[in-house]
Amino acid sequence: MEANIGSTGRLPAAFLTPGSSSFMDFLAEHAPEQLPGNRPLPPVQGAVQAPHGTTIVAATFPGGVVLAGDRRATMGNMIAQRDIEKVFPADEYSAVGIAGTAGLAIEMVKLFQLELEHFEKVEGAQLSLEGKANRLSTMIRSNLGMAMQGLAVVPLFVGYDTDRDQGRIFSYDVTGGRSEELGFAAVGSGSVFARGSLKKLHRGDLSREQAATVAVQALYDAADDDSATGGPDLTRRIYPVVAVITEDGYARLTESEVSEIARSIHEGRLQHPNGPQAPVL
Repeated sequence: MEANIGSTGRLPAAFLTPGSSSFMDFLAEHAPEQLPGNRPLPPVQGAVQAPHGTTIVAATFPGGVVLAGDRRATMGNMIAQRDIEKVFPADEYSAVGIAGTAGLAIEMVKLFQLELEHFEKVEGAQLSLEGKANRLSTMIRSNLGMAMQGLAVVPLFVGYDTDRDQGRIFSYDVTGGRSEELGFAAVGSGSVFARGSLKKLHRGDLSREQAATVAVQALYDAADDDSATGGPDLTRRIYPVVAVITEDGYARLTESEVSEIARSIHEGRLQHPNGPQAPVL
């Protein structure tokens, strides 16, 4: 919302009046039309065609959590974009991966980032990880009207819980329902295949590097069976976005780090097309 500074050079009273620590509440009171869920859609016949992001995966390891997303966006049966980014930092100790309507999802992430920053500035402290997860749930619920018209946003939220000293994962449905996932999770069109891969490969004693490799393996498996998920594109040098959140905060793996993981997986798949097998106990 742009500040309407008058001839006196002063901000409007709305910006100077003490109020809620929620930026969404501030918008709802002073500029409700700026909230994504309050924007009316024009009448349309049938489903709305818009680019959709696809598969996001997450996996915990001792000391943190990994969040990764493929780079493909689809529109119907067409590839709308090959290099879209779906993983974003929410704040210093958390991140969001988006699946669903790409434009709305990115807008929601930006609003969520503002929500957390606004709270920290007003209260002088960060929200707990549970509090952040609850705020995101409220934002998803406010988009329910658009979700019913086919413009759904389904994120995966992860973070490092400084109170528990561990990485945590939260998944959502289109109504804002929130669930905490233990160990690993996947959302999006390829989530069924990615989750099967994670179930096979995830262990409680993974290192940071191993957890990142497991996440990319899961995206590779999802791309193998889901046409809407894009696997690592070695020809175009388009690789998944992989982020790691630990006690040191959010860090995105460099392109060289992810390319090394992707090439290692590709070499392994030349010998074993179905990927690594779960260990026999």
